[in-house]
Amino acid sequence: MRVFLSLFFACVTAPLWAAPVQVTNVRIWAAPDNTRVVLDMSGPAEHKVTMLTDPFRAVIDIQDARLKSSLSANPKSNDRYLQDIRTGIHDDDLRVVLDLKKFATANTFLLPPNDRYGNRLVIDLSNNKPDQDATPDVAMDEGQDSKPRDVVIAIDAGHGGEDPGAVGPSGTYEKNVVLRLARELAKLVNRERGMRAVLIRNGDYYLGLRDRIEKARKAKADMFISLHADSFRDPRVHGSSVYVLSQRGASSEHARWLAEQENASDLIGGVSLENKDNVLKSVLLDLSQTASLEASIDVADRVLQSLDAVGKLHKHRVESAAFAVLKSPDIPSILVETAYISNPGEERGLRSRRHREKLAAAILRGIHSYFHDRPPAGTLLAVHQRTHVINRGDTLSGIAQQYQVSLDSLRDTNSLTNDVIRVGQVLTIPSGS
Repeated sequence: MRVFLSLFFACVTAPLWAAPVQVTNVRIWAAPDNTRVVLDMSGPAEHKVTMLTDPFRAVIDIQDARLKSSLSANPKSNDRYLQDIRTGIHDDDLRVVLDLKKFATANTFLLPPNDRYGNRLVIDLSNNKPDQDATPDVAMDEGQDSKPRDVVIAIDAGHGGEDPGAVGPSGTYEKNVVLRLARELAKLVNRERGMRAVLIRNGDYYLGLRDRIEKARKAKADMFISLHADSFRDPRVHGSSVYVLSQRGASSEHARWLAEQENASDLIGGVSLENKDNVLKSVLLDLSQTASLEASIDVADRVLQSLDAVGKLHKHRVESAAFAVLKSPDIPSILVETAYISNPGEERGLRSRRHREKLAAAILRGIHSYFHDRPPAGTLLAVHQRTHVINRGDTLSGIAQQYQVSLDSLRDTNSLTNDVIRVGQVLTIPSGS
């Protein structure tokens, strides 16, 4: 009987003695303003983070965990925060020590398995305090406000770091080819007089979708272009697509920005919303968002038509969707699905530098066409632009306002006796614009 009870309790309690969680791998993704460390694990585990100084360290104790093998990843020399990674056992827990180069905060969270990775512990290192040695994304000279400026194009390479995006049949990662394409496009933009490119992501690291928007706003971008390579289960599907924000997505974003009054004031030229009633706040924000969406549709259509000359289109009209990365109410934004990376032929094209140059040139033609007709006030393009081709929806008063000239001078310069204009008509913009 005693032997039977011993066996019984052994069987009942054995499942409670679970094997330690195995930490199987480490990956490091260094961005300009943060570093992400990812620990691959055999299962979820409780953990605790302690920040230490003199020297700066982040100490992560993972409960009942062990290393499957030594961690082989080493930080790159240009990593702003991470110096080294060490491991050991402390009170029967696995201790991972991140030796830091400078002060940093550590934000940690667990991720469940997905179709590509198992359980993961993510540690994000960043500095929430102003950093005097940080290099700003865009150098802004406040003393140059009165001089004409360049048109700023924010170019966003989708995915990055821990998020590879779609994967082609031969193993091509979307995050890599769109970054190469973004750099090609930036190079072409920077060759254009009066235009300047800002790369939202210029390396293999992850950026949150709203972080991408904020970087574009910080750069005071006039246009935001997000580059992607689509995927579908049928490898025969092919072609390019261009998206703008859907009305449904715009409505939800309108409500979010309206709730954040301090941020929303930036969207309407810095006008304070503090003493405005809710109806007026909504109208002011809606005007800003409507103008941005109309501009997005205009440039998206031009880019789509330019891409048609490079290869086949997936859809011959601009599409709309509630992509989070397009939800900047004050910056015209488009998302370009350059090709289907799941299609073997288009995957080969994306891997080809020559084809990427053709794609970049086509996208630039669409951008150039838009800003040729609608240069923002105060830019070099506006100063040197002397003609305007009439598009659908244009009005003479609207054109005068766009170029900051009087309606009378616009009529006199073009010998107009009234305000009737026609699509395709070319107007000369009077000097002083």
